Parts: sequence; C-alpha cells; structure tokens
Amino acid sequence: MHDDSRQLAGRWALVTGASSGLGADFARELAARGADLVLVARRSDRLAALADELTRSAGVRAEVIAMDLATAGAAEELRRRTDSLGVDVDVLVNNAGFGQHGQLLDTPWERTAQLIQLDMVTLTELTRLYAVDMVARGRGWILQVASVSAYQPTPTYASYAAAKSYVLSFGEALAHELQGTGVHCTVVSPGVTATEFMEAAGHRLTLFDRMLMMESPAVARAGIRAMLAGAGTVVPGFANAFNTWAMRFLPRGWATAIAALTMRLGAR
Repeated sequence: MHDDSRQLAGRWALVTGASSGLGADFARELAARGADLVLVARRSDRLAALADELTRSAGVRAEVIAMDLATAGAAEELRRRTDSLGVDVDVLVNNAGFGQHGQLLDTPWERTAQLIQLDMVTLTELTRLYAVDMVARGRGWILQVASVSAYQPTPTYASYAAAKSYVLSFGEALAHELQGTGVHCTVVSPGVTATEFMEAAGHRLTLFDRMLMMESPAVARAGIRAMLAGAGTVVPGFANAFNTWAMRFLPRGWATAIAALTMRLGAR
C-alpha cells in the first residue's frame, strides 16, 4: 500500500493517452489512491479493458472516451464530453503525445503538424480548460509529461524535443502562477521507458538506451508521488536526473552534438 493510499478517493482524474504504457500506469497509480478515472485515447478496446481492470482491482469508477487529440478542437470536444458525464476533473494528467525519429526535411509535414498539435497545443488548451475550474474549487493537481529530451536540443528528434522543452517551461511557469490557489502543476520528464514509444517513433534501442531504461510502472509512480507532493518537476531515475542536471553546464553546441551522436546510434 502507498503512504498516500486513498488520498484521491471520490475525486475524478482524467488521463490522456491512457490506452497503453505510461498512460495506463498513471491510471493504475491514481486508481490505487481511490481516484475515479476518465480514460482518453484513440484505441477504445484497450481503454475498455483498462477500465474493466481498474473497476475490478481498485473498486473505482472508470469512464472511457475514445478520440484523437491530435486534431484542432479536440480539447474543447473532450471538455464537452466530460461535462456531459457530470464529471468535475480534479486531476489532469497530460500524457498523450508521440515522437518522430528522423530528419525534419524527410518527415511529412502532416505528421509534424500532428505532433505539434498533440504535444503542445492540445496539452495547453486542456490545461487551461480544466485549471480554471480547479482554481474556482480551490483544489486540483496537473501532471504534465515532458521528457529528458526537454533539456537539450536533439537532432533527428528536433520537433519532439522542442515540444517537450515547451512542456517543461510551460509547466514550471504555470506552477508558479498557481501558487496560493490550491492547484498544483508538476512536470515529469521520463527518460527511456519500456513502452511502445521507441517502436512507434522508428527508433532502435541501443545498448545505452537499454542500460538507462526504466519500467513504466516505476516512472508513473514517481510522477504521481511528485504531483501529490506538490513538486514542481521530477526526473525519474538517478542516471536521468544526473544527466539532465549536468547538461546545464555544457555549451549548447556540445549538448546538441552529444545528442546527435546518441541518436545516430539508434537510427534505423
């Protein structure tokens, strides 16, 4: 059992990208603390299976909303759907996102535009839509999912790393703006994690990746614990935390070159 077990009993948590990987594990961590769940992703069958699992294992309520958040207007549509369920969202986990591995000029613009929409625009709009009501109620928690890539320019992941840098900066600034409101914003920046991310991005795991890889439940647990503790930011894993801390002492050009070398090793 967790020290903060049942801390969220009776509160609704919304998790985007909840059909697999970190999203599903964030949902499990929240359910273990008593939260009822709104699970959002594209794959309705996986969402339904997760909802059934959480209902049986944790005794919580779970609603499923199958939709693509990488489209304009998706945030407002999701808000309409949660309103129609009569749900007051006290916990928002902005986990949905994807990366693309390759040269920008070789990547179809439509794919890059979807990345920007999902990883930045929808995330920002969802945050604003739900944070307004959280502040009005005087309570709430927001978890923004960034990445260790947020801490350095990353060739062959240029758009993704830049988007996650936005998430990190946005989340840290918002945490300051929300001081005194009863609403907390935390940014979690995972490193290489055992999920579908790398396969979907077209990136082969290297020996270095495998050495640093963390299991998804451990990353999700670290993120939720930091969020409930009111922390501004957390980088799960000692090696990941050390590497992101050390990057601030390198010239930007060096950091970019190191990232480029690491990415080339994983090219397909």
